[in-house]
Amino acid sequence: MYKKVKEALQILTALDMPRAQLNMRSALCLLAICGLKPKTPWSNASAHLIGITPIMEFAAEHYMDRPYAANTRETIRRQTMHQFCAAGIALYNPDDPGRAVNSPKAAYQISPEALTLIHSFGSAQWKQNLSGFLKRNGSLARKYARPRKLASVPVKIGGGLTIQLSPGPHSDLIRKLVEEFAPRFAPGSTLIYAGDTGDKWGFLDNNALAALGAELDSHGKMPDVVIHDTAKGWILLCEAVTSHGPVNAKRHEELKRLFSTVRLGLVFVTAFPTRKVMSKYLNDIAWESEVWCADAPDHLVHFDGERFLGPYE
Repeated sequence: MYKKVKEALQILTALDMPRAQLNMRSALCLLAICGLKPKTPWSNASAHLIGITPIMEFAAEHYMDRPYAANTRETIRRQTMHQFCAAGIALYNPDDPGRAVNSPKAAYQISPEALTLIHSFGSAQWKQNLSGFLKRNGSLARKYARPRKLASVPVKIGGGLTIQLSPGPHSDLIRKLVEEFAPRFAPGSTLIYAGDTGDKWGFLDNNALAALGAELDSHGKMPDVVIHDTAKGWILLCEAVTSHGPVNAKRHEELKRLFSTVRLGLVFVTAFPTRKVMSKYLNDIAWESEVWCADAPDHLVHFDGERFLGPYE
């Protein structure tokens, strides 16, 4: 193992990182966000913006025999970089805190305090700087989380309750589904589930879901929003489309299987922010489904069938 990798692990251990982050992957991520090659001294660490893919490429070029597999991206993001940010070691999107979680422009940067600490590794000031960093660590984590919290999308879910979703256009469209679509086309309905790009279970009413007879597979991909129209006895399965596709024929069948144990009629809805965005996906939208555009909230586009809005038996 490279001497620099061992030293990176020493730093992470001294910072009292959880055991799950004391590994080769996390050591390489620390070196990548500091721009440290095998022979670069710690005093020359830099605070540059870097995304997950460039982190993987840096590690492969300077420290690995073969590159990371493409599907390692999520592991690095969720199992290393997320913890670095929580610990105050790294900043997430410091250039644009409101950037969507799933944006391809997402970037990380070593925090100024962590950079100062790392510059002193191996010097007489290391222990003193480490002690100071650890004392301030809790407040730093809250400080860096604050811009993301302020930029989050509030969604009113009824009963005077509000949930916070990760910032971005996808969450904003989910908000409009809950606050604008549901009151118009399913008045008095109950929100069962609302997804979040930053947290799969943004909102989930487990009791209501169980009462409907749902037996969901934990591996099944939930729709973005699930609404129970109590007056009509329907379940509305809604997909919010900002960067990914609508309810097409394949997704239609997936959702039918996912909710096959529910003894209520299933209604499939695709939501778009605008009709212009909808026009890009017209060839993909499944028959026997509904389309709603947030820029024309009083109207639905009905794809085939004898009903304007309703489940098909």
